[in-house]
Amino acid sequence: MCTIIPMPFRFAFKLWRLLGHLPLAWLHALGRFIGRLHIWFPNRERRIAGINLRLCYPELAGEDITILRDRAIEQMGCTLMEMAAIWFRPVSEVVGLVRKISGEEQLERADGQGLIILLPHLGCWEIIGLELPRHEQVTSLYRPPRKRAYEAVVRRARERSGAELVPTDHSGVKRIYQALMNGGVTCILPDQQPKSDKGAVFAPFFDIPALTMLLVNRLARKTGAKVVFAYAERLAGGKGYHIHYLGAPKAIADEDPLKAATALNRGVESLVRLLPTQYQWSYKRLHAQPGGEASPYRFKRNLPENARKS
Repeated sequence: MCTIIPMPFRFAFKLWRLLGHLPLAWLHALGRFIGRLHIWFPNRERRIAGINLRLCYPELAGEDITILRDRAIEQMGCTLMEMAAIWFRPVSEVVGLVRKISGEEQLERADGQGLIILLPHLGCWEIIGLELPRHEQVTSLYRPPRKRAYEAVVRRARERSGAELVPTDHSGVKRIYQALMNGGVTCILPDQQPKSDKGAVFAPFFDIPALTMLLVNRLARKTGAKVVFAYAERLAGGKGYHIHYLGAPKAIADEDPLKAATALNRGVESLVRLLPTQYQWSYKRLHAQPGGEASPYRFKRNLPENARKS
């Protein structure tokens, strides 16, 4: 690994991992400071977050969009810093940061029925991946990090409480089917843009066409698994996390792909509206557009009028 990763990056990684032993309140304070740096200087995250918010909240004035964007970027900094604690502290210590769990009855299902848990990029989704395997058999798809030298580190961090990670290919999807048919649980990030339109359709997300996966729909229909949404709310003052489980729209399992994808996106949108500052707005969720239309992240003229004012 040392011959692959540049020295400055290795040093930064070791420092980040070491900082993960600080109290959570300190980590979040440091994260907010890092976020403010991204607010003060032009950068990709600030630009993409601003575009997404202007598209998704056209009813808000430019000043309100800027305030929401800045708070969301501060929370992105918290995500970065808390991940060091969640990945490298003892599992019992990490799970101890969960102060409350609401909606646990949503995890109940008929004997032998599988469970699909949808985790949007909202709040601290990583902690659910550690807490849930302590009392459920979890098998989830896994996409290796861009820096492949750290793949073993990431897998070890995410599997250490009992979860099984499988690759995002045909063999991995087949393993997910098997797990659900045997009454197991799988966690899926439903707000990722698919790499191609194969196995996906354009469905509205905040009333904007978004290329949306059909994997959840196919898994639910073929296995009869129950579908539930979940997110971990980051509590103020570094006090920990509140995990929420919520029922998902039944239409996610509809035979009509467009209806199913629309229900999926509406479910994600409803959660984001509950906690907009803790959503990962820096992701190019709307990059692909139908009919060969230009990406909204490429040209300002594709944005609403208020996008040009701030």
